[in-house]
Amino acid sequence: MQALSGGRSRLIRYHIVAQPVSREFVPVCRPSATEKVIEIAAQEAIIESFPRPPEVLKSRFSRGHVCLAAVNKGVFAGFLWYARDHYEEDEVHCRFSLSEPDSTVWDYDVHVEPRFRMGRTFARLWDAANERLAALGVDWSCSRISAFNRQSLQSHRRLGISVLETLTFICIGSLQVALMSCKPFINFSWNGAGRPSVRISLRSRP
Repeated sequence: MQALSGGRSRLIRYHIVAQPVSREFVPVCRPSATEKVIEIAAQEAIIESFPRPPEVLKSRFSRGHVCLAAVNKGVFAGFLWYARDHYEEDEVHCRFSLSEPDSTVWDYDVHVEPRFRMGRTFARLWDAANERLAALGVDWSCSRISAFNRQSLQSHRRLGISVLETLTFICIGSLQVALMSCKPFINFSWNGAGRPSVRISLRSRP
């Protein structure tokens, strides 16, 4: 669709998934003398190494989102972000709202620098996230994964994810058509106006 339309049309499909957070935290990785995961504040110098536009990072911090960054021998290796209550998707026009914000978070933009992708950085980021979330009384971490990203799906399946919903977005110029397995099931929006709000609930989960 993108090639034939010169980039004006896109087909995007997400799986909304939930990853359990164990209250009895057991790390996957052994402690490392060279790689650490730390929580980053908005003013820290390491942010200059983040592969995201400054205005995007500023917006995330202003909304109270939390950033965990992996640092290997002083070099930025990757990050993971999470939000409470709701998340405004930036790839399509959609809001994801958490119906149990006290026990659920929304994680997003899990990134590992190419030179560290064959190592344990991804697992260390999740170890750090699980430890912090367990201490906060969080039971589930929800996110969206592209249905076309096989590698990410495999990585998350090893972490014990449950697939909650599937959402398909057809974007043609300023028109967006959303087809969803949950309410509101179908939505039409124009340039963001009338975008869908998807409520994520895990009440029926064990």
